[in-house]
Amino acid sequence: MENLESRGHLLTEQINPESHNLDSLSPLEIVDLFNQEDAKTLKAIAEARTSLAAAIEAGSNALSRGGKLYYVGAGTSGRLGVLDAAECPPTFCTSPELVQGIIAGGAGALVRSSEDLEDLPEDGESAIAYHQITNLDIVIGITAGGTTPYVHGALQAAKERGATTIAMSCVPNEQVAIDADLDIRLLVGAEVLAGSTRLKAGTATKMALNIISTGVMVRLGKVYGNRMIDVSVTNTKLRDRAIRILCDLTDLNRQQAQELLQRSKQKVKLALLMEWTGLNAEDGEQLLQKYHGNLRLAVQSNL
Repeated sequence: MENLESRGHLLTEQINPESHNLDSLSPLEIVDLFNQEDAKTLKAIAEARTSLAAAIEAGSNALSRGGKLYYVGAGTSGRLGVLDAAECPPTFCTSPELVQGIIAGGAGALVRSSEDLEDLPEDGESAIAYHQITNLDIVIGITAGGTTPYVHGALQAAKERGATTIAMSCVPNEQVAIDADLDIRLLVGAEVLAGSTRLKAGTATKMALNIISTGVMVRLGKVYGNRMIDVSVTNTKLRDRAIRILCDLTDLNRQQAQELLQRSKQKVKLALLMEWTGLNAEDGEQLLQKYHGNLRLAVQSNL
């Protein structure tokens, strides 16, 4: 891990020549500059495509064998991990325990800066112990500059417990080496505001987490085509989405789709299986369990 005095050479800390006159720009010029720089996040994601694919594979393997996915970070990186984890239950009807975000400073750090806590590797180690992480789990350590002691401590502790470890950072390997099973580098370049990694680095990290978590859930059978078939029907918007999915994928009208959703206990995946196979809810649930929740395989087996 890098010395505190030596971090000025890091890509995330360097000065962006395109924004040297940032304080002299008009509002429109600021917008144009950000738009120009943010385009680099797409290139960074493209260059990390193979490692992102490997993360999806590792994540789906871990969860399919009964493990959990943990994001670990401090500051912006930690908040992005918590955000992605929080979106999984409503989107994919997963339990809150399946994908979890761990942030230095705990829940309070989500709304109040606590960046000083990122300097304690032992706190990262303690977080891993507290969550009782095992060899079935996968831990993604997020650190834009690659040097966050809290994340390094967590990754090391997770590795010692046999968990699969992934590092995600925005600096090249030759600047900071991170000990993890898989190393994802999102090289977006220097920030418009020097050192402010909530900007391009944060955007690229959010994009990468979107890809990983969605990809994992696709591999786990929680998506049919590009439809959110495991959506949690907990409010008016999501109920409307569930009904539209049923109408789009079947010949049912809205009234019929509502009735089917009721009979399937508000479970879109089960409703589709019942409609396509003629099974009742109980038999449909048993068939889905047999195929580990994969709707396509369950339907094909009943043809």
